[in-house]
Amino acid sequence: MMQPGFTDPVLDGQSVFRAVLEATSRPGRVQEISAGLTPPTPLHPATAAVLLTLADAETPVFSDAGAAAAEWLRFHAGCPLVAAPATAAFLLATGTPPALEAIGLGSDEAPQEGATLVLQVASLAEGGALRLSGPGIEHEHRLQVEGLPEGFLAARAALAPLYPRGVDIILCAGTRIAALPRTTTVTEG
Repeated sequence: MMQPGFTDPVLDGQSVFRAVLEATSRPGRVQEISAGLTPPTPLHPATAAVLLTLADAETPVFSDAGAAAAEWLRFHAGCPLVAAPATAAFLLATGTPPALEAIGLGSDEAPQEGATLVLQVASLAEGGALRLSGPGIEHEHRLQVEGLPEGFLAARAALAPLYPRGVDIILCAGTRIAALPRTTTVTEG
């Protein structure tokens, strides 16, 4: 049986969109999403809410979440699902994400065409081992992320010289999100 989407698509979508904007404009600040979703396994409620809000019939989505989640996204968001990460506007990774250099990075003339990676992790909390700096952060912000794939931060840092091209990342865990825009520098320690 298909799990329901948003109870009130307009109000829930607006609330989630505001949370995504807040997370993106204040990198590393954890936002709580209370959309009341019960998505199919393995999706967390925040992951599902972000995709229902941002994906639509004109935004191709790559997903590693399995057939039930793919069908749920296709039904509720109306988004086309693609097999090649390079052709996706949004990439859903519930496990190991595709190699970042294989994702659409945009171009120097159209950097806004770079993909957004929605990366599901085990947990998110403010404070912790990751040090964030850059636009939207006054001095430094710390973020605790459990479940980042091994080598992920190094792969992300390797894209920095390509700026303004790049990948924006929305981390999702349970009902929480945090963003790592391509302009944010992340170091451990």
